[in-house]
Amino acid sequence: MDISDVLTRLRTFADERDWQQFHTPRNLTLALVGEVGELAELVQWRTDDDVIALARTEAGHEALADELADVFTYLVELADTLGIDLDRAVHAKIAKNAVKYPVELARGSNAKYTELGTP
Repeated sequence: MDISDVLTRLRTFADERDWQQFHTPRNLTLALVGEVGELAELVQWRTDDDVIALARTEAGHEALADELADVFTYLVELADTLGIDLDRAVHAKIAKNAVKYPVELARGSNAKYTELGTP
């Protein structure tokens, strides 16, 4: 996926509607939280198998895809508003996590990095 293409389309969409004035860091963060809540609502009280089954239905797949897209677009807009290169930030965070969770300590473990010990 080309995030720059997504960002260009989102900027155009907002500009055409004069919505940039509302796209403040606070508002975008709250909108993002709201969309994560809507995604959570789709899976709440369901087992993992139920969620997978939901995603295999036409209506469930569409509902999940819509909410995931909403979460992603608000995240992209928030990063843009804050001047954060999301692609660079993601790669940097993966590198940091690789240091915090070395394979020899973290493989097969769900422990937080502070509980892994030392090699």
